[in-house]
Amino acid sequence: MSEVLPRSYAAPEPRRRVRDVVKTYVALTKPRVIELLLITTVPAMILADEGMPDPWLIVAVLVGGGLAAGGANTINCWIERDRDQVMRRTQNRPLATGAVEPTSALVFGIVLNVIAFAVLWASANLLAAGLTLSATLFYVFVYTIWLKPRSPQNIVIGGAAGAVPTLVGWAAATGSLAAPAWVMF
Repeated sequence: MSEVLPRSYAAPEPRRRVRDVVKTYVALTKPRVIELLLITTVPAMILADEGMPDPWLIVAVLVGGGLAAGGANTINCWIERDRDQVMRRTQNRPLATGAVEPTSALVFGIVLNVIAFAVLWASANLLAAGLTLSATLFYVFVYTIWLKPRSPQNIVIGGAAGAVPTLVGWAAATGSLAAPAWVMF
């Protein structure tokens, strides 16, 4: 005779658990911030190419840039997890609530950046990949660790990391950085 457990004791559906885990990890990447960063990449590519670049290159650069931004945002959440617990605006972030283990989040952020670098190097060039990595390092070390806790100017100076996608787009399309790329930056 099989015993029927009350609903509260039944194991959750595996599909639902996977969906919840994916949703939690996606939240770490701050998708709204990513789309704001990537919106400048394609126009820079079009200007650099003086026309429409190969659509596959555009897709690859957007994927690589999105992965890098998501990785940087995840590392930012990892660094700020204790502060996020006390701020009303951030107290429901996955690390602040304990929905994700800190080590898992850090590894996830690093892996996203490694994949981003590989995608950009393979599909575009080393310059585009290197610029993307430099934006991540600037965002994590200069903005998050150094400026944010020390200066009200953190967003102004740290905003440089958010301007790098224009340089990445230009570099991906041309393999170099010309004066117009720096003007857009």
